[in-house]
Amino acid sequence: MSTTLPNVEIIGGARQRAGLFIKALLFFLIVFVVPVVLRVAIFLGEAPVANLTGSADMASTGYLPSADRDPAPRVVVMSAPLSGERGKFFTHTWIVLKAENAPSWERYEVLGYASRDFNGELNGVWLGSTPSLNRYAPDGRWYGRTPIILADVRGPAAAAMVPKLKHAIDTYEATLGHYRFWPGPNSNTFVAAVLRSVPELGVTLPPTAVGRDFKPGIYIGLTDSRTGIEASAWGVLGLKMGWVEGVEMNLFTFVAGLDLRAPALKVPGFGSVRLGVPAQAVASDRPLNGSSDRPLAAAN
Repeated sequence: MSTTLPNVEIIGGARQRAGLFIKALLFFLIVFVVPVVLRVAIFLGEAPVANLTGSADMASTGYLPSADRDPAPRVVVMSAPLSGERGKFFTHTWIVLKAENAPSWERYEVLGYASRDFNGELNGVWLGSTPSLNRYAPDGRWYGRTPIILADVRGPAAAAMVPKLKHAIDTYEATLGHYRFWPGPNSNTFVAAVLRSVPELGVTLPPTAVGRDFKPGIYIGLTDSRTGIEASAWGVLGLKMGWVEGVEMNLFTFVAGLDLRAPALKVPGFGSVRLGVPAQAVASDRPLNGSSDRPLAAAN
């Protein structure tokens, strides 16, 4: 009479798969869930921030001189927290540029809904994904929040970039889809798309710039800076590995990873976190001229 012994290989394989699943689950909980829950808990314990779109300060910070006092070509990328409570989690970005001897600065961004007109009056209008020019001061505060500098390049390098940037702005596909705050296309989708035309700028938008990774469909190829590789699904799921971008995992637009050039952790819900530097004042990039990602108030 024969007896049938359990298939040791099948049992061992099942245990191995179960072990891998548990490790993956723990990784997901530690890297994504715990930081987001902690950030939400901090958010709930903080004093509410009023969304005063009608009275918030949008005036110039004074970082940029008048164009006639600065004839050199220049390219500046700026970022600031959103208005109201969303600003504790997310940021808005825009591009400022000027050709050599240009009479004025040019500020480009996508606004979705613009609550004020060009004179600062409350005359709201829906702009969708159409790029807007000079609706606000080039270096203005964003609803009372002081912006930070992500990149600031001038001279011959900027002169070479300006026509590329303007061409990218003029040909931006606003028809990628109707403006959507999440996951995009939105204001950060526009800036990221335009910056792809100048990978030599060596800048990446901060992890808090929701929408920066949005691309329709599945994308596998070079990162925006062309210093690494990227795989993405509609900007909702993705993985990046590159010198400029660092190492990033994107899960429903929450980003976890490492900044390689200026060592930092990219923590979901917090953005880039460096020792002794508040997360809101940090962007994970270093511009060509070596200027830091500092609040404008510190640059004056």
